[in-house]
Amino acid sequence: MWRIAAFVVKVPLLEFDATPPGGAPEGPAGGWWYILLLSVVSEAVAFLAVGLVSEWGEAWPRWVPVLRGRRVPVMAAVIPAGLGALALLIFPYAMIMISFGMKINGDPGGMVTNGWQTVIFNVMYWPLAAWSPLLALVTVHYYRRRTTSPRDLAAESRRQDGPGRVRSADL
Repeated sequence: MWRIAAFVVKVPLLEFDATPPGGAPEGPAGGWWYILLLSVVSEAVAFLAVGLVSEWGEAWPRWVPVLRGRRVPVMAAVIPAGLGALALLIFPYAMIMISFGMKINGDPGGMVTNGWQTVIFNVMYWPLAAWSPLLALVTVHYYRRRTTSPRDLAAESRRQDGPGRVRSADL
């Protein structure tokens, strides 16, 4: 939302001469369409993480033509999610660099924000630093949930005396 507001709607969240981030194509229409496409694609990819915690991550939904109702292979979800979590480690690093007024490559002269602009940017972007570790946790949980057999779960519940306590005879 911050990116769209700053570069498409031209809300003064940066200094007024702000240009879209490097790599944004310029042309007669400007780079507004690039910013919108980047935002839509990143939200769509982020939504895939919902599959790790919902039933459509275990079996293909009915509306998927050939695969409907079949089980989703565990590693078909775990490998992309794990690689995504690894790639998203760029966000904590990037946020630290931006907070020190540097570009991601370490050069001085990063974004130019002042006062309330900096507060809004930090409120909108610092949650991205949690995306990688949270995606990694959800991925591990998905893997464990999908690969643990019912027999293992039954054995575990028999060993426990109460919530979180293991009987001394089982030790």
